Amino acid sequence: MLSAAGGRVPLNQYAAPRDLRQAGGAGLVAEDQRVQVSGGAHRVRHYNAPMPIGTAVHERTFALCDSLNYREWSGYYAVSAYESHHEHEYHAIRNAAALIDVSPLYKYLVTGRDAVRLVDRLITRDVSKMAIGQVFYTPWCDEHGKVIDDGTVSRLGERTFRWTAADPSLRWFRRNAEGLDVVVDDISEEAAALALQGPTSARLLRAVADADIDRLKYFRVTSGRIAGVPVDISRTGYTGDLGYEIWMPANRAVDVWDALIGGGRPFDVKPAGMLALDVARIEAGLLLIDVDFFSSRKAMIPSQLYTPYEMGLGRLVDLGKTTRFIGQQALRAEQARGPARQVVGLRIEWEEVERLYDEVGLAPAVSAAASRVAVPVYRSSRQVGKATSTTWSPVLKRMIALATIERGHCAEGTALQIEVTVEAVRHRVTATVVRTPFFNPARKTSTPPE
Repeated sequence: MLSAAGGRVPLNQYAAPRDLRQAGGAGLVAEDQRVQVSGGAHRVRHYNAPMPIGTAVHERTFALCDSLNYREWSGYYAVSAYESHHEHEYHAIRNAAALIDVSPLYKYLVTGRDAVRLVDRLITRDVSKMAIGQVFYTPWCDEHGKVIDDGTVSRLGERTFRWTAADPSLRWFRRNAEGLDVVVDDISEEAAALALQGPTSARLLRAVADADIDRLKYFRVTSGRIAGVPVDISRTGYTGDLGYEIWMPANRAVDVWDALIGGGRPFDVKPAGMLALDVARIEAGLLLIDVDFFSSRKAMIPSQLYTPYEMGLGRLVDLGKTTRFIGQQALRAEQARGPARQVVGLRIEWEEVERLYDEVGLAPAVSAAASRVAVPVYRSSRQVGKATSTTWSPVLKRMIALATIERGHCAEGTALQIEVTVEAVRHRVTATVVRTPFFNPARKTSTPPE
């Protein structure tokens, strides 16, 4: 965040949060541990806790979660759906504004004279092209060019970066920082994050935030205040729609939540959980770790290893940048020969699905929730891949999927067949390879926003 003098506020702005484990009277108890690593305080996540703990806004989300439908996310309770179903929350994302607690993301602060060198060494993109206030979406790879994780890197200052990740990455970052004048701090518990997504999100922020929302471009970050709380606001998200992510000290997160919910009523704001987010991210063509790809640190067999090219992220690999990055040699060889497979979008022919149900005397039925169960994809009689995320898209009125398909069968327009089970009988219906994102509204990137 920017100080009044124009510099960055030091890390200690993220004051130690209150005891979140007792939030809302939920009685969530887990041992709080701290260890000293490389001269800086690092709070150990609660891996050994008998149950998840609440996030910085748990006392608010718990009171609103009538369904008590939760899931575990990186050691925290995350709402799956606030009501008995998630449809209202999904439609808030696509038609109004949805407030999503994304605090369980791992968050790191990279500072120091060699901060640029470290980030450039780790990610596939060229940090020399990154302006202050810009956000990169990027993968980072191991020495074999296999993806460890993907996430966002925000350049908050000349030598200051905030990094988000789905999986813990502190050890990898610090191992590769040996010999550099750089500090990598885990601020995952000190910093909370809320995603405000949907077509009315910009108007809501204009009403409640002291920040320049109109000039904030796509994948840029600015600083400001909400309810007197210093915040960073980035024009980013996981829904493929107009949206923002708001970063704040964890001990003031409830104040920001209250301001967004209270001030957002004229804009139809609604808290949303993971089930609605899952449908939206598939419509946006966004991959999910441990579902659509696996980290090379956790893959158990070779087929679970993915490269950026296989994930459809070749545009984010800058082989020409002057700084060598981890995995560069392997990725250069892969670019020359071409990836052996690729994650693509599939449009499933709904009329064929309807016909299968009609043949057994049933109305067609499909779950409103996205499926993360992998199913085979064929061309003629041979399996050529698997669909890893499948959903009915309410906004597109069709079934769609993200799938890993072998080379030679993944060109746009290729007709494949996906396995569909009706009354315990397996069938195949046509699934056509299409460009992603499936849903890509102009409002997502327009400046000023609508």
